[in-house]
Parts: sequence; C-alpha cells; structure tokens
Amino acid sequence: MHMGMIGHEDLTDVTEMLVRGELWRIVTDCPSHNLVGVTPLRPGPETWFAQAVVDHGGGLEILGATAHALRAEARAVHRLGPDTPLVPALLGMVEELVAVWDGTPGTDIAEAVAEAERLGLYVHRVWPEGSERL
Repeated sequence: MHMGMIGHEDLTDVTEMLVRGELWRIVTDCPSHNLVGVTPLRPGPETWFAQAVVDHGGGLEILGATAHALRAEARAVHRLGPDTPLVPALLGMVEELVAVWDGTPGTDIAEAVAEAERLGLYVHRVWPEGSERL
C-alpha cells in the first residue's frame, strides 16, 4: 500500500508529541512488507511520518530533491519538473493520504484533502485533541 503524507509544519511541541503517536499508530496498522510511505519530506509531520515508516520496516519514496538524512533510506526519489505541482503528483502515486490538518479551509492541506477525497482516496485526518499550531 502506497500511503502519502502532507501536513502543517508550524506545530507546537505538545502537538508534535501527539501527532507522532498518531502517525506511529497509522503506520503500524499496516503490515511493514506492504507499506510504502510517499512524502515530500518537508520538516515536521512529513519527516516524522517517513521516520515512522522506516522504523516500522516499510519502504520510503521521496517526492522532490529534499536534502535529508532519510533520503539514504529511500528506495526511490521522484524529481518533479519545475512546473509540476506537488499535490497532484503525490495523489497520483498513493492509495491513501495522511493529512496532519487542523481543519482550516483554504489552506494547501485543505485543498489536498478535498482533492484526495474527490479522487476516492482514503484520508487519515490527523489532528489529536489538544493540538495547536504556532
């Protein structure tokens, strides 16, 4: 199963702890031999998700040319053309999307969730009670 990840980066320390726990639960609900995490590997939830996938024994694919230590763990790095929008590329590669999103409309995350749902992808909405953005 290819599971994509996108999320808010501006989270409080308490929210990081809550979100990391929820991401671990989502990742470990999938057998490691069947899991491929797909992420742009931006700071915050996308990196936490990638680390959880690797720690669980799943595969990792990265979208873009992000420089990060986890890049060495990736089984593939997909480079995007300069005019290629990230969200459609990500959604075209996955069966499910994990979205760390506070529910605010009009954000990039809101648009990604709406597009994923329009495409019929299952969306894991992650915003544990007590979560806050900076």
